[in-house]
Amino acid sequence: MQRMSLPRREFLRRTALAGVALGLSPLSAAAAPAEPDAGGPPRVRRRVRLGRTGLEIPDIGFGSSSLSGDDALVRYALEQGITYFDSAEGYQGGAAEETLGRALAGRRDEVVLTSKTVTRPRTPWPEMMQSLEGSLRRLRTDRVEIYFNHAVNDPARLTDAWLEFAARAKEQGKIRFTGMSGHGGRLVECVEAGLERDLFDVYLLAHNFGQDPSFHERLTRSFDFVARQPALPAAMAKARKKGAGVIAMKTLRGARLNDLRPYETGGASFAQAALRWVLSQPHTDALIVTMTSREQIDEYLGASGWTRPHARDQALLERYEARNGATQCRYGCGQCAGACPHGVPIADVLRTRMYARDYGDAALAREEYARLGAGASACLTCSGAPCAGACPFGLEIGSLTRDAARLG
Repeated sequence: MQRMSLPRREFLRRTALAGVALGLSPLSAAAAPAEPDAGGPPRVRRRVRLGRTGLEIPDIGFGSSSLSGDDALVRYALEQGITYFDSAEGYQGGAAEETLGRALAGRRDEVVLTSKTVTRPRTPWPEMMQSLEGSLRRLRTDRVEIYFNHAVNDPARLTDAWLEFAARAKEQGKIRFTGMSGHGGRLVECVEAGLERDLFDVYLLAHNFGQDPSFHERLTRSFDFVARQPALPAAMAKARKKGAGVIAMKTLRGARLNDLRPYETGGASFAQAALRWVLSQPHTDALIVTMTSREQIDEYLGASGWTRPHARDQALLERYEARNGATQCRYGCGQCAGACPHGVPIADVLRTRMYARDYGDAALAREEYARLGAGASACLTCSGAPCAGACPFGLEIGSLTRDAARLG
């Protein structure tokens, strides 16, 4: 195994920047297919069967975490063939569900509609039912196709009460299938626990090119760098083998789209490159991505139908990583867990910072930060020494968590 003579963080910074300066070789043109069905306006070009659910969904679905009042945007997405709409009771304080309910009125049977609730280890099943019924009222429907236990980052939340709730809700026709969503440091552990008890029909998991070992090998030319990659892809493959559907989220790795605009030529954009990477993975059925404008919908659908990368994608992804990798957490890594003596949930704190700094969604950031209790308040008076070096990817944890605490 190659050893680094420079400190890890400095090595990564220098090699990443050097690689971009030299124009690291993109995937060969021979490996890239012609653009699928290139003619006509942007639209969904591929539909997939979602595991044992039998649901047919587009390969790119509509994420509504920023949706509030824009009924026309939802209808536009539907016109382009997007029939999977992801929501949650907490998105925009319920406004996302209300918007979907209005926009999809009269067309409910054309779509796959989902929602989510956050449970606690001791949440009783009647409380879960109340959350579901609130979502159904806002969505103006009598059922959702998939109902997710949301943002699960502790196996203790996978309780018998959830099973009781799911059985009753299915019996009453209020849900057809259950799911788990997750993006925390204990993500793999939670997926494994769910699979062991066969708790869920669908897994909605944070997944993007930043978790790809081969991508980082090309970027850094160092096998040492990828030695501690998270085991999420293996867990996703196991889920699919057991018949569960797997949908990816957080696919744009922070979504700092404007950084790459000067380099987006030849029909390839950073967003499309990132989405094509996800769609090319054998352990992923489909993806969802937050959509906030018609222009975004058109751009994202440029990746629909692809099952292999475009020839120009690698260079765009490498440029993005060189510019933004120093602030982006790798979902499912979990190597920083327990590094803080004050119990700061580092990975979750960094995710809320991403919502504020990268997504530009201050409301979502504050909402998610508030769920963390004390959050990163202890970091404001800490030297940063306890967690220094805890990230195998070289993130400066202390400065990032302090920034999140100030934003919170």
